[in-house]
Amino acid sequence: MKRLMWFAQEVLNDLGTWCDTSTIRDQQTVAERYEHEGVEFLTLTLPEYGKAFELALSDAQFGPSLSKTFHYSGHLPRFLQGFVDQVFDRETGALLQDPSIVAIWAIRQFTLMFAKIVPPPDREKDRAAMALYLECEQDVRETDRGDSHAIDGGQFARIGSLLWARIFTEVERRIFAIPSEIIPKHGPGATADKLRGNAKWRQLEWPERLESVFSAYEHLASSWSSLPELADVTFLEPGDERPVKVVCVPKTYKTPRIIAIEPTCMQYMQQGLLGAFVDAVQADDIARQLIGWESSEMNNLLALKGSSDGSLATLDLSEASDRVSFRHVIKLMDRHPGLLSGVSACRSTKAEVLGTGIISLSKFASMGSALTFPLESMVFLTVVLQGIENASKAQLTANRIKRLVGRVRIYGDDIIVPVEYVSAVVESLEAHGLKVNSHKSFWTGKFRESCGKEYYDGTDVSIVRVRRAIPHDRQHGEEILSWISLRNQLYFAGLWKAASWVDELLHGLKIPMPVVLPTSPIQGRHSFLGYETAGRTSIDTQSPLVRGVVVKTSKPISELNGGAALLKVLTSKHFPPKEVEHETSSGGIVARVRLPRGQLGRVDLVEQRDVGHPLLGWPHCSVHVGARDENFRQELQEGQEPDQGTPVAVEEQRLCDQSECDARKGSPIPQELHSDQSRASFLNRSWSTDQAVSPLDTVILDMLHGRSPTVDVNHLHRAGRPRRVSIRLRWGTPW
Repeated sequence: MKRLMWFAQEVLNDLGTWCDTSTIRDQQTVAERYEHEGVEFLTLTLPEYGKAFELALSDAQFGPSLSKTFHYSGHLPRFLQGFVDQVFDRETGALLQDPSIVAIWAIRQFTLMFAKIVPPPDREKDRAAMALYLECEQDVRETDRGDSHAIDGGQFARIGSLLWARIFTEVERRIFAIPSEIIPKHGPGATADKLRGNAKWRQLEWPERLESVFSAYEHLASSWSSLPELADVTFLEPGDERPVKVVCVPKTYKTPRIIAIEPTCMQYMQQGLLGAFVDAVQADDIARQLIGWESSEMNNLLALKGSSDGSLATLDLSEASDRVSFRHVIKLMDRHPGLLSGVSACRSTKAEVLGTGIISLSKFASMGSALTFPLESMVFLTVVLQGIENASKAQLTANRIKRLVGRVRIYGDDIIVPVEYVSAVVESLEAHGLKVNSHKSFWTGKFRESCGKEYYDGTDVSIVRVRRAIPHDRQHGEEILSWISLRNQLYFAGLWKAASWVDELLHGLKIPMPVVLPTSPIQGRHSFLGYETAGRTSIDTQSPLVRGVVVKTSKPISELNGGAALLKVLTSKHFPPKEVEHETSSGGIVARVRLPRGQLGRVDLVEQRDVGHPLLGWPHCSVHVGARDENFRQELQEGQEPDQGTPVAVEEQRLCDQSECDARKGSPIPQELHSDQSRASFLNRSWSTDQAVSPLDTVILDMLHGRSPTVDVNHLHRAGRPRRVSIRLRWGTPW
């Protein structure tokens, strides 16, 4: 582990060059403290120094009380004194009139760069984290039991309605549409019932609470013919539901991260609702500018503005997810009972905690639920606007909320608000049982931090961080890739001696590091000077080739077929093909029409016939259609291409097994089936070939004709997280 200390000394040497100061004494201190404290000097002690320095920037004053782990000379620590003296006055501890921004960056770079190294598991820290989790749950429970005017006074629900009424109405419409427009999916992560990979598509548990809103026959069956496969599904009463499993995963040397592993069925439908929320927010002109779930760029820009003119504050919350009560969500959706029933149905109500057993949950959900991030953002924005309304002494309206665009922004637990409302917003957050992290919240001075980016006086002072331990051999694929990335970040940050040290480290592992562009498939050194061409020349393309390492990941083998495979295909991101050739037939090919994506892309059958799907081995499908226009029928029979606007009526089109198809040919679909349409059923719907339909409709119509859509079906054979990341030596282009 001493190599990490040597690397730290090399970084310090680079930073001394940037700030024109000697680091000899500082390097000796690093060696001495590392000898006594080990790696925790870099991962715990130095970050405490860095956080104290940031608070001093915010307060414009450094004092001995900020960092007690180093000796002081005057009002400033002796460690890194050549850098600190360029920012603060040693006699008074006050911020200099014109502090060196380079020195500010250098101090933060050295003290904080090791804080995010992923540590090995530590049972003692895991137990301590679990105790804090239980304590947090108890705090939420006590807040719920209290008479909280902040939640129940009507203001919270009213502001929530102003913000989210259109979005909630749209998601609610999707839930109860016939057929449902909620498209669920599975993720690659672990589940409480230990299903992995493609096994998740054959889930055998479905809570009755979930069934009350999201029918298993609609969301687990790919077609009517696959309904018999659901015979093995167990419908669980509320008391028999599987709890989430609360576990610790390595995060930093200070504390692990707490996550809750959801049951497969809950995660499946949560993902479907998440997609609906994302679509609805993106379609709303105001909401998408006030909250973000996919990009933090707007938060970064506003934090930059706040550091430049002091108009905006950046706030951070502690234990953000675990402190959002289910009561918050209930009040937020008070005027949308249908949506609340859907969200409640896929919320786990119990948790299994290591060393404690099963407990009931008062919080909405922990990290691990697909709905945690979006709904906590909605709650936080509502609470923030509640504080702003209290401070402004005027009731918020839609127009007043619109004027806050560009001044208020929420990304998870990273919050940006106008400085003049900070006190009221903090008071509002705490009234709701939330905790503001004072060590990561800034509204005075010129320092701001949001979503992983830091700024001082309009200048980006963000740093390069070490994420993984130093690799010891070529089997440590993830560590090697992390340090290759670190090397290139150091290079572009101007820490060239440290970058060269990493080059030597990788050379010692016999890993070739050619100079390549960031777009090259080869992992190598990036440079301001372009790329190298020394090596081979491709016989086929006559382009230069260089030898280096490439990333190799392999998902576990996980075979899937039958109705479950079809369900995965129909809900997959791989669909639809950009252009599909569609055929019609009455004993043979009658017409073939090629239409662009986004249109119906199909000329229907004139007579009934049975078709199958060769790729997935579908059961046969009985299709009975009729043309309304005799001219259209004549054109088909003569092999002519029909007019694009000719209507086609789909009288019956559903999936069934062969015997049922034979028995039901030509007969109408019973009325009772209309309430449980599968996603592959299109009942009593009229189309024309210039009518826009959803991509899923286009794919299903194509598959009903027995053709394989253009799609990589490897995801039907392998699924789940890669078991390991490894590297391989290969020849490739340097660009």
